[in-house]
Amino acid sequence: MPRRRARVLLTTACLAALALSACSTEAPAPAPPSTTAAGPVTPTTGLLPPGVPTEGTRPDTSKLSLAAEPRSAPAPTSTPPGRQVEVGDAAEGVVVDPVTRTVAVAKRNPNELVLLDADTGAVRGRTPLPGFVRHLQLAAPGGPVLVPVESANSLIRVTLPGGQAAAPLFVGTVPHDATQAPNGTVLTADELGGTVSAVRGDQVVKVFTDAVQPAGLAPVGDLVGLVDVRKNDLTIYNVATLSIVGSAPSGAGPTHLVADRHGRMIATDTRGDQVIVFQPNASGPPTQVGVVAQPGGPYGITYDPTRDRVWVASSGTNEVIGYDMTNPQPREVARIATVQNPYTVGVDPQTGRLYVAGVSGGVVQFVDPPA
Repeated sequence: MPRRRARVLLTTACLAALALSACSTEAPAPAPPSTTAAGPVTPTTGLLPPGVPTEGTRPDTSKLSLAAEPRSAPAPTSTPPGRQVEVGDAAEGVVVDPVTRTVAVAKRNPNELVLLDADTGAVRGRTPLPGFVRHLQLAAPGGPVLVPVESANSLIRVTLPGGQAAAPLFVGTVPHDATQAPNGTVLTADELGGTVSAVRGDQVVKVFTDAVQPAGLAPVGDLVGLVDVRKNDLTIYNVATLSIVGSAPSGAGPTHLVADRHGRMIATDTRGDQVIVFQPNASGPPTQVGVVAQPGGPYGITYDPTRDRVWVASSGTNEVIGYDMTNPQPREVARIATVQNPYTVGVDPQTGRLYVAGVSGGVVQFVDPPA
């Protein structure tokens, strides 16, 4: 076997083992790591698809902090509002499709995508997955669901409402999140590879190598934002030209990102206990336009475009907090008690109902917030 090929295979095996040991659970744990508990990550570019163009220079990582982690909260002392639907071990990753009235939830042991009826909570189906998943997004209303399978280094598209899974597409090492821009280009945040893969159709067409430990993604037109949990910044990519636009600091430890209907991007600064609002720019770094303190480790985030409201899960206090986004400065309008360790949250833009995935209890909380 050629020495280069052997090194690539060894690197793949080592990184996969690292991810599995850091993130997988054989049984429900009190609070499974959700960004990565692997410690300092040394990204590799040895796994790049042959012949695919690249762009970007990775900075020196020797002085960078470790990735921010969600906080672990004790079990609630009283029953939270709404109702709870059991889905299975380590429920983490939830997305809501208003067209098919489907809630998709990722779980483990076995690794599956569970499809729930958004109105009744009934289980419609279970789609087997080749590895574990932590975050989900819709490609568009009606689906498919973008499923970045971390331990399989793959992106899988799952149709709705039937749950048929397309063949896995290799993207990069441990894809943590995936998002689709309106032009159909998908970006994946390959967390332990330090790359961002651009996918068109069933092909990786470009790989950005400027990241260290990429995490949350969100699109605004042809611009896609990425928060890096080691560089602690927000980078903007143009998916029409497949180019890097610019980056700016994003707090002390950002993890996840959404976009609102005003064209802004909203990041959870988990380590910094705050939510930060940015205005992306087509020709330069994004501009910070708002910030609000949220003690308790803000982590999972979702946006309701109908009510112009962003919901942020407070991982360390078993709460989700709602903010009105009429203006760039978020204004708190609701605070709801949740199940234990609410790492991810989804919202139905038709009804405003929230779906909170409790990683410790393996449940999804259905709760209707105040109007």
